Amino acid sequence: MNTTTPAANPSGARLRPGARTLAVTSGKGGVGKTFVTANLAAALAARGQKVLVLDADLGLANLDVVLNLHPKLTLHDVFTDKATLDQAILPAPGGFSVLLAGSGMVEYSRLTPEVRDKLLHIVELVKPRFDWVLLDTGAGISDVVLFAVSLASDVLVVATPEPTSLTDAYATIKVLATQQDRRHVGLVVNQASRAGEGKMICGQLQQVLQRFVAAIPGQSFKLELQGEVRNDVSVRQAVLKRQLLLEHFPGSEAAQGIKALALKLLG
Repeated sequence: MNTTTPAANPSGARLRPGARTLAVTSGKGGVGKTFVTANLAAALAARGQKVLVLDADLGLANLDVVLNLHPKLTLHDVFTDKATLDQAILPAPGGFSVLLAGSGMVEYSRLTPEVRDKLLHIVELVKPRFDWVLLDTGAGISDVVLFAVSLASDVLVVATPEPTSLTDAYATIKVLATQQDRRHVGLVVNQASRAGEGKMICGQLQQVLQRFVAAIPGQSFKLELQGEVRNDVSVRQAVLKRQLLLEHFPGSEAAQGIKALALKLLG
């Protein structure tokens, strides 16, 4: 993925240089966004990268469930000064680190100035310590989700071939192009039923998006297919067992797709 100029974040502060920051987001829930994020982190770690996954799905976090972790300390404890950042960053299966968010925290459902400043501060602190910081955001286009995405230099939108997922993915990408002035967004098509389906979907979305963005004088937009993860029974088995696909089914078609995604990002 070509690194783009970071979008201006609403706080007006500038993020310090350091890790490559990648927001993984989606137009709707249930498309495998957190599954892709966790396994991508493992694939990057296997390539010698120092990776942190920050659960930015504030209030509805489930990264701990996917990784079968039972944290005593979370991002909420760091926000409220009940724990230090070092205490809250945990090792995860797959050789990467995680900073988990508390689930069911209603106070994080809205983007208050306090939430905005604290999240920005956390990202600033962790960037110099890692090669990659993956922000596992919530789904949709709420203020909290869009702010989390704005903290990353690059974006991956995860979608499935299902019509409602594609419609919501289009809406999300359109908002990123208009509100955050992003000219380049990456796409991962999860649960692809056949080889090449991701390329076809990306092409269709690009055509629609280009017609929309082209209406703005002097602007162009590129949606780039970064990965295609095949529909694979191993994925369901790994999710039900709360295991990383790359650790327990490394030879599966879906795992190969995740590995190819990591290689493309590193390339």
